[in-house]
Amino acid sequence: MAPRFLLNGDSAVSVELGTEINIETSKKVRALMAALETCKTDAIVETVPAYASLMIHYRPELMNIYQLKELVSRCLDSGEKKEQDKAVITEIPVLYGGDTGMDLEECARMEGISVPELISIHSGFDYYVYMLGFAPGHPYCARMERPFSFKRRTEPRIKVGAGSVVVSGELSNILPFDQPCGWNVIGNTPVKLCDYSKPEPFLLEAGRWIRFIPVSEPEYKEILREAELGNYKCRELEKVVEH
Repeated sequence: MAPRFLLNGDSAVSVELGTEINIETSKKVRALMAALETCKTDAIVETVPAYASLMIHYRPELMNIYQLKELVSRCLDSGEKKEQDKAVITEIPVLYGGDTGMDLEECARMEGISVPELISIHSGFDYYVYMLGFAPGHPYCARMERPFSFKRRTEPRIKVGAGSVVVSGELSNILPFDQPCGWNVIGNTPVKLCDYSKPEPFLLEAGRWIRFIPVSEPEYKEILREAELGNYKCRELEKVVEH
């Protein structure tokens, strides 16, 4: 589809490059973001990727909307950024069920499978990180294989704990902080998604992949202790990306 330019106030525009959640559109979004970063213009303040669009914050006193549209069109036509042959997988340890995974059994019942089967499906495929949003460092991720049939809860919870692993269909997010959430909570990770004591506070970023690794309660507690001390580092692997 041709890009759509949606105005967001007087200093931001959202460039919509698709209408569906898929990797191909995400590649276009990140390619545009990378191309704009090479322009080295003071007129662009920040770019923020979403599922199928790129939000561009700009300085209207340095570049008007028509000039910005022209720049975006040139970047899209140039196709400067090619997808790399390899990407990064970050392994995320997860304690499934229990007090911090209170919806696990209900999700298995809705899916018509056992709890171990649901855990096996959830942890058996890699998830693509489409964007960060809602809260700092909050990854929105999806897998392409075997989506669950259940969706969001009918009644959101006012407060869900930090580190909660939540699911809805083929989507699975991780909450970086205590926050409201209407998704199904199936587990918890002891690692920090956002740590402002570090130069780069976010553990994940758009374009990465994650792999959920089931751990036992003793393993969870040990990782949590190391994470609180700032000593734990998630294992990272290379993933071959098909063009």
